[in-house]
Amino acid sequence: MRELPPESTQQAVGYPSLFLLVALGALVPIVPTGAIVSSAAVVAFHQASPLSLLFVFLVSAFAAWLGDMALYWLGQRGVRSRNGSRWLAALRSRVTPERLAQAQERLDSHQVSVLVLSRLVPAGRIPVMLACLLAEMPLRRFVRGDAAACLAWAATYQLIGILGGSLFPEPWQGVVAAVGLTALFSAVPALWRRVRGTSGKVASGASGASGTSGSSGASGTSGTSGTSGPSGASGASGASGASGASGPSAPSGSEHP
Repeated sequence: MRELPPESTQQAVGYPSLFLLVALGALVPIVPTGAIVSSAAVVAFHQASPLSLLFVFLVSAFAAWLGDMALYWLGQRGVRSRNGSRWLAALRSRVTPERLAQAQERLDSHQVSVLVLSRLVPAGRIPVMLACLLAEMPLRRFVRGDAAACLAWAATYQLIGILGGSLFPEPWQGVVAAVGLTALFSAVPALWRRVRGTSGKVASGASGASGTSGSSGASGTSGTSGTSGPSGASGASGASGASGASGPSAPSGSEHP
């Protein structure tokens, strides 16, 4: 197995690379920043310096915070402009109307705590950020809430990396395990939303079917009423015919003493 470079070289290259990748991932949401932080935590876990994990945590949180600030500032320019901006359009294109409505509802109820949770839930950051932009939340207020969110996010993915690094003796094995755990952690919310969406469609289909059968049952009842209506009419005419026949027979009996 080829040996890793010295720790000083790893730190000189690793920390700036970690900062740039995490900041870029905050601006361009397609970069898997969680897996990057977890991998860096694995490498730091196997180093002799006790401050390596602390540096990974601080660099990751600060880079994510700066990236969020830049993206929110660019989105604010689009909200204030009549023509919008491509950054705001990019944010809108990544959020469905249903998820935006949910984020707006939670933002109205919980405010800053939603920002913290949005960073921890995979694919939850952009809907909440767009909801904050449309609600015209001031940048200073967003900065305070997002600072706590970035600290919690960096701590969570660093713990995943420490877990992966503690399972295997070699750093590359821990990196593979950390990336796998991060992918699993990211896939669970999407799978849960898909299951909820499928069950909702099944429930709405069942309610629609019961409504149709109820309507057809009502039609059958009204049809029976219509059938009994003519029978009642003929019965009434028969009764009037009988009374008409008995009427003339009574006078003829009185004419013959």
